Amino acid sequence: MPEPTTDRSDEVLVQITEGVARVTLNRPERRNALSWTMVSRLRQVLAELAADRTVRVVVLTGAGDKAFCAGADLTGMAAGASHLDLHDSRGELAAVFRQLWHLGKPTIARVRGYALAGGMGLALACDLVVAADDAHFGTPEIDVGLWPFMITVPLVRSMPPKKALELMMTGRRVSAEEAERIGFVTRVVPVDQLDATVDELAATLAAKPPAVMRLGRESFYAVWDQAADDALRLLHTLLTVTAGSEDTAEGLAAFAEKRPPRWTGR
Repeated sequence: MPEPTTDRSDEVLVQITEGVARVTLNRPERRNALSWTMVSRLRQVLAELAADRTVRVVVLTGAGDKAFCAGADLTGMAAGASHLDLHDSRGELAAVFRQLWHLGKPTIARVRGYALAGGMGLALACDLVVAADDAHFGTPEIDVGLWPFMITVPLVRSMPPKKALELMMTGRRVSAEEAERIGFVTRVVPVDQLDATVDELAATLAAKPPAVMRLGRESFYAVWDQAADDALRLLHTLLTVTAGSEDTAEGLAAFAEKRPPRWTGR
C-alpha cells in the first residue's frame, strides 16, 4: 500500500484505494502520541468512513517507523484544561473504541515500533492486528503513577484477563513474537513484508459480501459479553435477517451457477 501524502497540518491522514481506507496517525516527531485534536479528528474520520459505502475495510497505522502510537501526549494534553474538561476529554478515547467496534466494516491495525498505553488500546480495539517483527506493546502507565483504565476493555477482550492484568501491573514491554503467542496480535511478519501482508489481508476482507460482513461482525461484538441463551436468541434472529439479504441471494446464486459473486452490500 503506498504511503499517504504527508500534510503536517493534519494529525490524521486518510487515503482510500479500492475500497480500503488507510488512516494514519501523523505525529511522527512525537511517536504519534495522542493529542486532543488528534483524537477529535480521528473520531470525525471514523464517522465519515462508517458512512462511506465505497469503503469496505479500514487500516489504522502510524506515520514513520518508530511507533504506531506511544499513547497519550502527557506533556500537552492537560495544558489550560480544567479538571472536568480533562475528565470529558479522556472519555473521547473510549468513544473511539466504540466507533471502531460499531464501524460496520473490518478494521486492521498495522503496527511498527511502539504501541504503548492508549496506543496499545487503539490497536487492540481493531478487529485484527498485523505487526512487524520490530513492534513492541506495553501499558507503562503504572510507572508514572497512573493506571490504564481506559484500555482495560480492549485488553481483556484480546487476551486472557489475568495476562492483561499482569501487563498492566508490571508495565513491561511485550515483543511482537510474545504478543502473537499471547493471542492479541493476529500475525507477525518481517518489516519488509508488513505492507504487502496488510494489503493482502485488506484486499481479502474487501472482497467479501459487505452486508453479510457488517451483520456478522456486529453480531460478534453484540454477543461478546452476553449469556449463552441471550446470545443464541440474538444470533438466531440475525441468521434469518442475513439470509434475506441481497448479498446472500447473490452468493448462493453465484455458487449454483459456478461464477464469481457480484456483491451489492444490500
